[in-house]
Amino acid sequence: MLYLDTPTARDLSALNEARDDVCVSIYLPTTPLTQDIQKARIKLANLSREAVRQLEDAGTDKRRLAALQEHLDDLADDDEFWRFQAHSLAVFATPDSLRTYRLANKLGQIIEVSDRFHLKPLIRAITFPHAANVLAISENAVRLVEVSPDLPATTVKVPDLPKDAASAVGKSTINDRSPSGRITGSEGQKVRLAQYVRKVDAALRPILAGSDVPLILAATQPVEAIFRSVSSIPALPQAITGSHDRTSDADLAKAARSILDAHYEEQIADFCALFDIRKGQRRTTTDISDAAQAATFGNIDRLLVDIEEVVDGMIDEETGAVTFDETGDAGNYGVVDEIAGRALRTGARVLGVRKNDIPGGKPLAAILRSPL
Repeated sequence: MLYLDTPTARDLSALNEARDDVCVSIYLPTTPLTQDIQKARIKLANLSREAVRQLEDAGTDKRRLAALQEHLDDLADDDEFWRFQAHSLAVFATPDSLRTYRLANKLGQIIEVSDRFHLKPLIRAITFPHAANVLAISENAVRLVEVSPDLPATTVKVPDLPKDAASAVGKSTINDRSPSGRITGSEGQKVRLAQYVRKVDAALRPILAGSDVPLILAATQPVEAIFRSVSSIPALPQAITGSHDRTSDADLAKAARSILDAHYEEQIADFCALFDIRKGQRRTTTDISDAAQAATFGNIDRLLVDIEEVVDGMIDEETGAVTFDETGDAGNYGVVDEIAGRALRTGARVLGVRKNDIPGGKPLAAILRSPL
């Protein structure tokens, strides 16, 4: 099982707005296999030392450095914390606080030291988690299957999840006539199925509500349609069709991964199609300086950012003017990351992608609200 703390949009906003004289952002690959986690702990210790070195070079107060080091050492020494991991770990530390997120995505090793946190990889983890929950539901059975990028799929134990439709409504069959004689046949079946789905929804809500991990339905009609109309938990538009009472978790996961890939590709394709349309209207840019000014003045509607490349520098808070640096240190930050943050704060939709998904292969591509 993956142990996830995927950040919400509110978490991302709070991290994006945080400012401190010392902000350390660390990303490192981890593993859910406890016996193999020691490598990740060693990597964290090494990255922590590198962060402290950069801060020492920048002349940071020694007491602030000692407090930061204590936070990071405590995390590295926490055996219980390291027992429960996913595929990547994000660490955001200041001398006064430390926050961690265990992520489903496999992210590369990154360390950034500045007066703000580096969040582009976190945006990728939120927008393309490469994990899903599959709800295999029919009149005769229901189960929730957790799908991760690399580990075998597993059935999740859900308290109070009904066994089937008939037992959920206290009947031997869902096709009988109601006491008033009002419902019978196919109409009666749909009413009972709706009652059943509401109980499934109530059982799933404590587990799935607020989660950014996509839900995929594996169901036949009319159960799929009833779930979509009754449940408060959103599911992806594409479902795994057919009856899956006896389908293995592994086969459901295989089908789910195809749906996830198509879902992610569709989002990127939609962006690129709109980018081509807006390009003729002078409402696009792949230039970092132009995008920085647009983000500063709330003119970005949608944004793709490369999650791997870091362009060092600074952006003026008032004008959006960019000053580029050749190397990263404690006095600068990733300017594309900052553009993404400013865009998010003004309501833009931001997706973290690989560079070959961005028009022109640039570090970013923006669709603007008004022409340049």
